[in-house]
Amino acid sequence: MTARLLRGADVAKEIREELKLEVARLREIHGVVPGLVTVLVGSNPASESYVRAKQQAAHDLGFYSVQDTQPDSITDEQLLALIDKYNRDDRIHGILVQLPLPRQINEARVLYAVDPKKDVDAFHPVNVGKLVIGNADYLPCTPAGIQELIVRSGVDTAGAEVVVIGRSNIVGKPIANMLLQKAKGANATVTVCHTKTRDMAAHSRRADILIVAAGTPEYVRGHMIKPGAVVIDVGVNEVGRTPEGKRILKGDVAFDEAIEVAGAITPVPGGVGPMTITMLMKNTVRACKVHMAATGNL
Repeated sequence: MTARLLRGADVAKEIREELKLEVARLREIHGVVPGLVTVLVGSNPASESYVRAKQQAAHDLGFYSVQDTQPDSITDEQLLALIDKYNRDDRIHGILVQLPLPRQINEARVLYAVDPKKDVDAFHPVNVGKLVIGNADYLPCTPAGIQELIVRSGVDTAGAEVVVIGRSNIVGKPIANMLLQKAKGANATVTVCHTKTRDMAAHSRRADILIVAAGTPEYVRGHMIKPGAVVIDVGVNEVGRTPEGKRILKGDVAFDEAIEVAGAITPVPGGVGPMTITMLMKNTVRACKVHMAATGNL
């Protein structure tokens, strides 16, 4: 058996076409377009690359977009003042502060300063709490991309045994909470495994849907996967470079082994990755509508 490939790139393209139409309607009917600011502190090459991709996506969809780059010498107070400025700017509906931040910055303080209604990363405690109780305004981007990819690939989550490997605040915890909700694309029985889990393979082999966000290249081997399972590989690990300098990427799942066991699997790259930025764009459109409703314009 060779697993079906779940290509997030294809699903992301489909969603972006839907968003383009939505943005066009907002412009034509209400004279408003979603506004997104990405705040980048310092010159981390990976962060610069991520921000460029987010800004390009916003531009392609017809957003009002701002890239605000600050020196890594910025203070907490200066960064908080900048965020306050965008909190009060009615043209901006989504604020994204690119992580990581320099050491001198209190990351939690900065993230908590973002207006929850403009927190399109869904990192603010208000948005985390609303997610847990099943009343989220916005879903965190990577978990939302995972759920959307599962649903649009025709995978039934209701009653499914889901095992999540990884308990980060960015992926593991939120996707576990999302999939156990009483809602479409959820209603699953969820187990969360982590570095202190005993006999990881015993848990992973029970999974109808296995979501791996371990942060370790090829952590999950073929023998750890239930035959026919859906495997979502969240990991993107650089393990070397080609002679031409191109990055060699591996997921958290040993793909060559897993594809012979699983029923469906996401490739790396081209699986979960393209979904993350797309869901950020979807959150920004949602934030625009939230703002319009709050001001009586929708």
